[in-house]
Parts: sequence; structure tokens; C-alpha cells
Amino acid sequence: MQMIKHRRQYAAMVSQYCLTILTLLIGTSCTRTPDEKTLEITGSSTVAPLVAEIAKEFETLNPSFRVNVQTGGSSRGISDTIKGTADIGMVSRRLHKNEQHLESYTLAHDGIGIITHSDVDLKNLSSDNIRKVFTGSYKSWNELSKNEKKITVVHKAQGRSTSELFIKYFDLKYSDVKAHIIIGDNEQGIKNVSNIPGAIGYVSIGAAESAIKSGVAIRLLKLDGAIPSSKTVAQGKYPILRPLNLVIKNNNNAAALKFIKFAQSKKAFDIVRKLDFVPNAI
Repeated sequence: MQMIKHRRQYAAMVSQYCLTILTLLIGTSCTRTPDEKTLEITGSSTVAPLVAEIAKEFETLNPSFRVNVQTGGSSRGISDTIKGTADIGMVSRRLHKNEQHLESYTLAHDGIGIITHSDVDLKNLSSDNIRKVFTGSYKSWNELSKNEKKITVVHKAQGRSTSELFIKYFDLKYSDVKAHIIIGDNEQGIKNVSNIPGAIGYVSIGAAESAIKSGVAIRLLKLDGAIPSSKTVAQGKYPILRPLNLVIKNNNNAAALKFIKFAQSKKAFDIVRKLDFVPNAI
């Protein structure tokens, strides 16, 4: 009986020891330390392609660093940064009042452009026309042109910074938009609009310009006569503008600050221009 008792005690000690080691291992794997050289960056699908290109150049110049970039929208970038699951958040809008405690760094500027399938024979829409199209007052393009195609409205998901800025500019509520298709990122928006004759949507001007250069079947429409282009964004002559930002929780993460400093440097300007965004002035 004494031997059995000793064996039970020993087994309990081993079990407790294993549990302690496991807990330490789990805690180590889940905790990010500021001096780690693997950077996790999440957030805006507009900012992500830009940051991914900058990251490639950064890794080339700093071989000991690895940068992981994931999309999910500006709200995810904010949330992950606050929770500490990301070192840096990508946000394609100005910070809200309840987010002002975060440190924000602007990389570039962009505009939101209205896009249609290239078969839509219009070059300009007024703000009033756009409201009527997106709220379902207009059902067919023949109400605005000779095109007989049915209007297909492609709308961005609620919580996306692009949709927030769009509905705010046109003085709408999210529920006012009568969408046929709800999409997440710019790539999905461009793909849907280019694949559906008569479709209309709104995306980053930079992303739309890149797609048009590649021969994708979309066109950017003037808004109240204003030309949507990276040039007019740079000149401040296009009305729906936004900053493309990186955000961090605090200034204790040396690796994150090193990356942000590079992303804001003149070395990154060529990358910003290549993706049809407007570099932020230093």
C-alpha cells in the first residue's frame, strides 16, 4: 500500500510538472515581445498591397526581419493592434475619436472612385445620380443613357473604411444602399464589376488605375465633373480623399518603428507611386 501511495504521489508530481511546462510553452508562443524581428501587420485591403511591396524591399535591406501582411479591413487592423495580436495595423481612413490613443503614421493618400463595367456609356455622374443609383431609384442605365443594361450595385461590406467614407460623403446610411452584391476588398469589387455588364461599384482609385492599365474591363467615372486619378488626388482636386495609415499601440516596439520609418522614407516613395498612390510629404 505504501508503494502504491508513493507511485500516486510521483505520478501527480510528473503531471503537475508537465502541466507547468505546457503552460509556459503556450504562454511563450502567444506572447509577442517588442524586440521580435517577425512583424505581424493586418488591416486595410487598400493599404495591404502597398505595405507588402514595401515589406519586400525592407526585408532585402534587413535580412534578419520577416514581415507578414494580412488583410481583413481597417477595423481588423485597429482591433488587432489594440489587442496586441498585430504589431502594426493598416487603416485607410482617419482615426475615430475612440481610437486617438493609437499612434498613427500616414504613408500615402488615395481617393475613392466610382467604377462601372466598361460597357456603360457614361463618363460622368452627379452626386444626385449616384445616390439614386445606389439607393435603387434607378433600376436600368437607360434612365441615364442609351444603355439598356440592368444596374447591378456592388457595395462594400459594413465596417470597411471605404464604405464608411462612401456613405458619409453621399449623406446616406449603410442600409439605404440597395446592393445586389456585397464585397470585401478592392480586388473583389473590381472583379465583380468587370465581370457583370451594367455593374457599378466604388474602390480605391489607385487599385482601379492599376486594373485599367492591366486591361480589366472597368472605367472610372468623373464625380460631378472631377477626374478620379492619382494626379487629382495629389492636387487635392478630387473630393473623396483619404489617408493611408499605419498604426501602433505605443512606441515601445522598436522593430515596428524601424519598419514605419522605412515605409515613410523617400526610398519607399517609388513603391507608393508605382501602385498609383500619392506619397505623403515628409
